[in-house]
Amino acid sequence: MEIYFSVVQRKVVSPSDFTDLTQVGDRLRGFEDRYNATAQPFQRKFTTSDLDDLLARLDRHTADHQEKSSAEPAA
Repeated sequence: MEIYFSVVQRKVVSPSDFTDLTQVGDRLRGFEDRYNATAQPFQRKFTTSDLDDLLARLDRHTADHQEKSSAEPAA
């Protein structure tokens, strides 16, 4: 959804040169019809395996940081 709304913001409502809300609605409906006719699924490159790896690295980094913080003398 974020990608769709990003496209809408860049391609439909910017620049915001509308004189009334009817124009905004008309432009959004026109975009929606065109987008639905031509849209293709997004090809995601970030897999669940990539996410698992990232989370494991973050856990290791957090654990390392906590160990270093607890080993430092209090100021």
